[in-house]
Amino acid sequence: MEIGIDNFVSQVMDPRTGKTVPSDVRMKQFLAEVVTADRSGVDTFGIGEHHHRHFLDSAPVVILSAAAALTEQIRLRTAVTVLSADDPVRLFEQFATVDLISGGRVEMVLGRGSFTEAFPLFGLDLADYDSLFEEKLGLILQLREDPHPHWSGRHRAPLTGQGVYPRPVQERLPMWIGVGGTPSSFARAGSLGLPLMVGIIGGDPRRYLPLIDLYREAGARAGHPSESLQVGIHCFGFVGDTDQQAADDFWPGYHRTMSTTGRERGMPEPTRARYDAECGADGAFFVGSPETVAGKIVRLAEAVGGLARFTMQMTNAIMAPESMHHAIELLGRKVKPLVHSTVGITTHDVPRNGHPRPISTQSNRRTTT
Repeated sequence: MEIGIDNFVSQVMDPRTGKTVPSDVRMKQFLAEVVTADRSGVDTFGIGEHHHRHFLDSAPVVILSAAAALTEQIRLRTAVTVLSADDPVRLFEQFATVDLISGGRVEMVLGRGSFTEAFPLFGLDLADYDSLFEEKLGLILQLREDPHPHWSGRHRAPLTGQGVYPRPVQERLPMWIGVGGTPSSFARAGSLGLPLMVGIIGGDPRRYLPLIDLYREAGARAGHPSESLQVGIHCFGFVGDTDQQAADDFWPGYHRTMSTTGRERGMPEPTRARYDAECGADGAFFVGSPETVAGKIVRLAEAVGGLARFTMQMTNAIMAPESMHHAIELLGRKVKPLVHSTVGITTHDVPRNGHPRPISTQSNRRTTT
């Protein structure tokens, strides 16, 4: 099982001064976080995409390119690429270029995003929300296989064999599907035989088991081998020396984010009581000491019948840089070894085609806890 981070380049307030960190300084801080993750043994780092005043990651491929030049081992990806609002040809060329810079460490997690600002920004109609994604997904998958595609659709000019270059280092550029809670999205990923990344922002993660079963069943009906039907889960998380310290450090920034961008999305004002419940044994927040976080990851992997990847959303709007770096180091140097010692994996288990294998001690069938 891979252990990773999915962070957004959000605006951050310095807790010591109460002032917002300047954007250029914040970008340097963020890249330093990726370098720390690389040196600490974290397997993978994802960068979000937002077209919003509270974030600096509207051009994630550019940030990935900088991260690729600064790191050596860590796999780099999006979290997620808002495919519906972009051109698949341009995206493929950009990611192939970053793959060259990184020496074959880049992946795409394709989704529709949880914000809708990109649609009016790029002249797209929200009424085409589903058809845009479905059509563009088909095209980018074709581009992965064919450098001279012949293709036509509703939302883009046709392709008549023009070359799409450069080609990536990896034989097949890894592509995952990022999903929330829509059953059709799980079924589509399974039917296509693509790895699945499930974003969970609250509640008992085990409530997603029927949807993960739906994904695997759809994949099996389509004839895809079980080893290609990989599941990853993404949740809020933060690691500290103790459970209390981790929860106290993460809470102020989490509260600020959910009180601003969360309110814009119609989400209720967060309370400390609800936050603490989510940090508990059955909640969706993996916040605590290395032992607590590792144990919770292992129990979740067992519950869903095996995970290829678990990633933590550690973005925090009020956080001193040294606190974030310490949490990243704890994730790579303590949480990851603890998880691997339990599930029997001690190293990266990702072949060159970018499809992780499930944890060795679990089958792809759901078990109970």
